[in-house]
Amino acid sequence: MEMNKLLLFSLSLVLILGVVQSFDYHEKELESEEGLQAMYDRWRDHHKVTEKSPERFNMFKETTQHVHSHNKMNKPYKLKINKFAAMSDEEFRSTYANEAGGDLKMSPPCFPASEDTKQAPPRMDWREKNAVTPVKELGGCPYMPPALAAIESVNAIKTGQLLSLSDQQVLDCYPYEYYNSVGVFDYVKEGGVGTAESYPYVGPRGACDKSKFGRILVTIDGYQFVGNTECDFMKAVSEQPVVFVADAFGSADFRSYSEGIYSGPCKGEWRASMLLVGYDEAPDGTKYWIAKTAWGESWGEKGYVRIKRTPEGHCGMYSYALYPTKSIETRNVEL
Repeated sequence: MEMNKLLLFSLSLVLILGVVQSFDYHEKELESEEGLQAMYDRWRDHHKVTEKSPERFNMFKETTQHVHSHNKMNKPYKLKINKFAAMSDEEFRSTYANEAGGDLKMSPPCFPASEDTKQAPPRMDWREKNAVTPVKELGGCPYMPPALAAIESVNAIKTGQLLSLSDQQVLDCYPYEYYNSVGVFDYVKEGGVGTAESYPYVGPRGACDKSKFGRILVTIDGYQFVGNTECDFMKAVSEQPVVFVADAFGSADFRSYSEGIYSGPCKGEWRASMLLVGYDEAPDGTKYWIAKTAWGESWGEKGYVRIKRTPEGHCGMYSYALYPTKSIETRNVEL
């Protein structure tokens, strides 16, 4: 009888997983070490994770229990057991966070705040204006996707062409000592960047191959820092997507974020960049920013996160932000 119940329970989980295409679990699995171990094995199979160890299992178990406890609370955002569930804090930091180069504790020059937010519309979403490319999934080079995504957007706004640009070209051909968004903007300003189709992403850094540059190199004029207030951010994002750096990336809540308006804990030593593509207000009056990541569409809200919009800037997000500049007269290079 017990075996029949177990088979029926397992079958129900298979049916659930087949329908929703995301990792799910039953509360009963959390009640024993055997249940958690079976859950860990299902998670490994679901995310194609080949490595298995007691250390990984313990990290997975800790994340799972945290996600389950959080989702039983009445909070404005939910968590899920995603592909990061068995990663250590250090692994996550070195792979997906920490924009390198420069002292990020120093704020950029504080430009005068905008006169008022009336200059900006009450809501903005550049995805609706065909100015945002699909979410990428690039581990190991967290500084590049937001910077290139910002260039993709400003190029689309100025030329009417939405092109996916080559992260691999920047990875291979980047000439500076430190990797960061400013360096990416400087590199593209000096020589341009080709499309992802011409110079596809393969992962590790290799030799710079100019034969893959293709027929067009997208160029920019430079970059501009954003001031340190909510008004400055609203005005900037109303004109084009903006790269920003925040402190949320070290918290277990943020790594496991599933949906809703994130207002959870921050962790100051963990900093990485994302792309602000818009802002809006929920039906209950909660204001939020819309940020694009490079963690794949399986994370968060199809690769996006809504962050609570506050006057002080949640998780220090108003401390460091910038965007590429490109005039209508600036032509891309045709090879």
